[in-house]
Amino acid sequence: SWSRLVVKKTASLAMSGSKREISELICCYLATMGLDSLTRSKSDFESQSHLLDTFKKNGWLKMLFDALALLVMPVLPITKKTRSNYQGSYNRYLAPTLGHKDILLITADDVLLAIKDAPPQSAYQALMVGKSLMREAKSRNLITTVVTDSCKLPTITVGQTRFLTWDQLADVNLGKYSEQIKFLALHGLRWGEAVALRQEDIYDGLVHINKSVHGATKTKAGVRVVPYVGHFKKFPKTRKPLAKILNANGVNIHSLRKTYAYVLKSNGVHVTTAQRLMGHASPMVTLGIYTAVLDDEIISTGKILIDKYMKKVVAV
Repeated sequence: SWSRLVVKKTASLAMSGSKREISELICCYLATMGLDSLTRSKSDFESQSHLLDTFKKNGWLKMLFDALALLVMPVLPITKKTRSNYQGSYNRYLAPTLGHKDILLITADDVLLAIKDAPPQSAYQALMVGKSLMREAKSRNLITTVVTDSCKLPTITVGQTRFLTWDQLADVNLGKYSEQIKFLALHGLRWGEAVALRQEDIYDGLVHINKSVHGATKTKAGVRVVPYVGHFKKFPKTRKPLAKILNANGVNIHSLRKTYAYVLKSNGVHVTTAQRLMGHASPMVTLGIYTAVLDDEIISTGKILIDKYMKKVVAV
């Protein structure tokens, strides 16, 4: 077994004094299996505690942050897409300055320094990556304190994303991807959901959304059905051509979900119904979009109030 192989190999290396190889071998094992999984050795190491004490005493128990990431990242309980985002964040913000540091020597200041120049949301994600890795290290008895838990970042304030109403979108030249863009605006699918959609998923007047290009939908609430109002055409594998068209008009692909939300709101759809149609896990997310007010809404409200009340005042 792996346990017996590690102990046998460790004992052999200990006799030869190959500290670097010992460190690499034992750290790989500890990070992936945990200290408690070590079996007793029939050689020089008679117990788990003796093995660990020997490594600490000789300064052999050392793991670089890069090695920890390499071993732990694949087993984090996250989705494939999140794992890819975590890996990208680690490579860009943490690895350059922390990758070759011993995890026992990394401080909270080191982590904050590594991400200080990152955009706010990127810094937040990088910190989440660091916390996840360090917590896994602690659970495997590689460290005693998770220094990243004391790291604090400023609160991120996200402004309202600009979006086009359906009428505004209809006046824009959408080029060869007009159908795909209109479909997104009238059905509210996320990009990953739209790419995974097939013609056979549309039947009985409904679009049946139950998967994403990444596998499962973003949340359980993402599994849903929405009324089909036309314009379906297979989506390209990359979002770049659609993004280019939309960016030229000051919006992005995700803003089309806000277009959809505004279509629902303008037609009197209740916020809790809109939540289900949009696949939001919480109605508060939907409400945040519903409370966005456009200038023309203020003007139209003024006309309604004038027509309803001012005429009565004049009549009196």
